[in-house]
Amino acid sequence: MPVSGIYMVAGFCFCRRFQSSKPALPSMSATPSTPTPAGDDRNLVAVDAATALTFEDKVHLFWKKNHNAVYGLCALVLVIILAREGWKYLAEQKELEIEKAYAGATTPEQLKTFAAAHADHSLGGIAQLRMADDAYKAGKGADAVASYEKAAAVLKTGPLASRAQLGRALALVQAGKAAEGATDLKKMADDAGQLKAVRSEATYHLTSLAVEAGNATEAQKYVDLLMKLDPSSTWTQRALQRRAVLPAAPAAVEVKTDAAPVLDAKLPPKK
Repeated sequence: MPVSGIYMVAGFCFCRRFQSSKPALPSMSATPSTPTPAGDDRNLVAVDAATALTFEDKVHLFWKKNHNAVYGLCALVLVIILAREGWKYLAEQKELEIEKAYAGATTPEQLKTFAAAHADHSLGGIAQLRMADDAYKAGKGADAVASYEKAAAVLKTGPLASRAQLGRALALVQAGKAAEGATDLKKMADDAGQLKAVRSEATYHLTSLAVEAGNATEAQKYVDLLMKLDPSSTWTQRALQRRAVLPAAPAAVEVKTDAAPVLDAKLPPKK
């Protein structure tokens, strides 16, 4: 065998020996696997109401069973909020329209039309109050009484309500029902819940009625009441001026007698 052939055979044998002596390489998988931590077997058992132990599992189960109901509830709340805001917006727009209509009612006919169209609105009550004042100034007592009553039915509380009550009492006097009007004025004058200004004005008108009737005693009584309510009030000053046209009220007469008092004494029987 030629020398070159011997070298080729020796090299081949050496390579085979070297390959057989190398340790085998580990096989590589296409998809690496992630080791599962020891003791974490939650994913091995299906979670239900009996096996749910943690808060997270319970929330998950609740959401799985009730998510449709939760979505529906949220939608309902959203609809309610939108409906409320829409109603509020429409109410505000309607209120602005009523205010504009009231501001545009500059003639008696327009005011009457507005009051009829908005009879239950506070501005409708104010319109009735204005109409009543105009009727009272024109000497139309009966018409004034009717309008004051309509205004009082709407303006139930506050200064405007007292204004309507006072106007009605004066309109009754103007309409020839002085006794009925005086009764209403007395109620307002004696009402501690009324504003002091309202009570003072009612008492002044009672003083005027007493002066017109020539009743000095009654007039003085109401002047004294005004002095207690508000001595510095304009109504008190005016009442004093009205009272001055009458003579002084007669003093109370004290009845005296010189007769000795009768004693009902029982004397002892004579022996």
